[in-house]
Amino acid sequence: MSRQASVRRRPPDPDPSHFGPAGGIAEVSAEPHLDLGGTAEAGLARHHGRGAQTNASGRFEPKVAVPFDDGWQSIEDLPPFKTEVAIDTARKVITRNASPDIPFDRSINPYRGCEHGCIYCFARPTHAYLGLSPGLDFESKLYMKPDAPELLERELSARNYTPKTIAIGTNTDPYQPIERRYAIMRRILEVLERAGHPVGIVTKSNLVTRDIDILSRMASRKLVRVGISVTSLDAKLARIMEPRAPTPARRLEALRELASAGIPTTVMAAPIIPAINDAEIERILEAAAACGVEAAGYVLLRLPLEVRDLFREWLQANFPDRERHVFALIRQTRGGKDYDATFGKRMTGGGPYAWMIGKRFETTCSRLGLNVHKTPLTIEHFKPPRPASEQLSLF
Repeated sequence: MSRQASVRRRPPDPDPSHFGPAGGIAEVSAEPHLDLGGTAEAGLARHHGRGAQTNASGRFEPKVAVPFDDGWQSIEDLPPFKTEVAIDTARKVITRNASPDIPFDRSINPYRGCEHGCIYCFARPTHAYLGLSPGLDFESKLYMKPDAPELLERELSARNYTPKTIAIGTNTDPYQPIERRYAIMRRILEVLERAGHPVGIVTKSNLVTRDIDILSRMASRKLVRVGISVTSLDAKLARIMEPRAPTPARRLEALRELASAGIPTTVMAAPIIPAINDAEIERILEAAAACGVEAAGYVLLRLPLEVRDLFREWLQANFPDRERHVFALIRQTRGGKDYDATFGKRMTGGGPYAWMIGKRFETTCSRLGLNVHKTPLTIEHFKPPRPASEQLSLF
């Protein structure tokens, strides 16, 4: 992600304000405001429905704010805590990567930041590139790319473009709540369908079923696969980990609807968090298999950069008796460290505990017949689109 984010003013909205480099802001939802001071109980009340406990400055900022309670302001005096959305005027929409342990080399992210508020999200540190906090800013100060479908059409039309499966949902969720209003993801799918381009989607939201009409047509041509992340079957635990994501029951029902429509589906048991949700691996896979999924995957908890401290604060607030135990198990899987970013190890970890998790996952998938017949995607239908705004070549 580039550190220079270009953001333009959108058409006027009520009470516009600014965050990040620049941009027009649309207030889309309200929650009690977070004041950095005050008691722990007051702090939790001020950001009910959010994942992060604090809003610490990003690592590139010259100054760091230290919270303290001066006793002057009460929670009753605080303004509403709102989710704000600005426009990201990206020049390109397809992001490339050369990571050897990722099964795709290109991806699209219609949004920056994610309102789901998953505390463990490895994408949180990317908000620091925008001068914002990986904490509460990541889940409340969001950027959308309204021109993404047009940019995609232009990039697919380039003479030197070679088709290969595009991944969507690899950084932030393309079906997070603001997608209901802006429908950028649906327009991206329309471009991909017209171009006959394969795509793999990962989401936590049952909103993906809104686009079953497009997805089923693409599936009939082997152009799409949809993965839904199910981290727990316990609705209470899921709400604590992922405060604004749909409930586990809705995600399972979405898997059932997609599979019934002939769309290849995958369940992602990700992330697996030691001593938090690792006991549910078998139950998650069994529930998803009953819904008709054909494949499954998992990722061990990752704690890069600022995510480690945010996750620790979350443990202290929600599972204070487990904090030391959770981190002890994490270090067992990361060579004694809180995180190891080494390619080939970062997704699954190492050591006996990580091996046990992997073995449980593989054994259960084998028993349930998952990952045996995984529908391959094809590029045989690809035809470069020709944007109407661009003149065609005479030669």
